[in-house]
Amino acid sequence: MDAVYTHGHHESVLRSHRWRTAGNSAAYLLPHLQPHMTLLDVGSGPGTITADLARLVRHVTASEVSGDALRLARNEVAAQGLGNVGFAVADAQALEFADDTFCVVHAHQVLQHVGDPVRALREMRRVTRPGGIVAARDSDYAAFAWYPKVPALDDWLALYQEVARANGGEPDAGRRLLSWARAAGFDDVTPTASTWCFATPEDRAWWGGMWADRVLRSAMARQALASGAATPRDLERISEGWLEWAAAGDGWLAIPHGEILCRA
Repeated sequence: MDAVYTHGHHESVLRSHRWRTAGNSAAYLLPHLQPHMTLLDVGSGPGTITADLARLVRHVTASEVSGDALRLARNEVAAQGLGNVGFAVADAQALEFADDTFCVVHAHQVLQHVGDPVRALREMRRVTRPGGIVAARDSDYAAFAWYPKVPALDDWLALYQEVARANGGEPDAGRRLLSWARAAGFDDVTPTASTWCFATPEDRAWWGGMWADRVLRSAMARQALASGAATPRDLERISEGWLEWAAAGDGWLAIPHGEILCRA
């Protein structure tokens, strides 16, 4: 089953995705990387994590589902002057690489957006050399926690889950990663979890402002309106809710992630 990417590539989306680094998004994998390794970064997005990983291994291949999406990573890698990154248009559920090609295959916030995450993990396993690593990390929307209570954010969460599932994805992927890995045939799996937390005034202004824009202008907004899941006023109210949360002096938000390290 093909899935539609819920977020799209509006500036408000890229604003958050470009914040991601190997340190804040792949710390569970970093101790296992060695300079001689080759790595496939599935769903490389704007390439900030890709570039960080390229500084730690011999070669990285960045992949995305379209040339337009892959151009974002190309531009980031070029801006950072890295010469050990290649690029490939590839579907995570049907990777066009030979068996046993990479030492490590990495996917950050990808499995929640594919129609068949078990198939994707099988493909990631297939292109990983024996003894190599398949690593995946995904957030879990149902486990998001925030304070103070802002009713519009409850509506945001319900809307996001509705739109994401209508697109063929699974927004509560984090808790399912271990199950998916088992179903994909992995016997040696190390499951962990980690959290992003936004609680300083600066972090709240950035995160809340980003979502206030995103809920009005991103692909998710268009999808919600087109499907009838929300009205323009609904989206405006949710946007205002994000700004209300960001302005709260005691505002706090935690985003948990599931993680898996699988030995091929």
